[in-house]
Amino acid sequence: MAKNMHDVAYELQKVITENPDFQALKVSYAEVQADVEAKQLFDRFRMMQMELQQKMMQGEQLTDEDNQQAQAVVALVQQNAKITNLMQAEQRLNVLIGDLNKIIMKPLEDLYNAFM
Repeated sequence: MAKNMHDVAYELQKVITENPDFQALKVSYAEVQADVEAKQLFDRFRMMQMELQQKMMQGEQLTDEDNQQAQAVVALVQQNAKITNLMQAEQRLNVLIGDLNKIIMKPLEDLYNAFM
């Protein structure tokens, strides 16, 4: 009997939230949120990321000023242990999700490669 794909996806969601990498990310995020200085810096970093992404998606060239401001914020972020811990935890979870994506997309990749 075939499994309901949505049920499998919800089970995967549950397993991800129970994963140690996700739990570490939650702890790191809470630590950043609890520290006023770290939270402000992290919010500034995320806002800068979104602004730069929006410019690039609109086809705008990033200016030297954009790059300098980004480098300055990144330098500050790298000096904050709570934020760097958060970013490392996020990276570990991103690797896991990337691996899951490769596994999920394998049937489609196999299908297309079979006709090459």
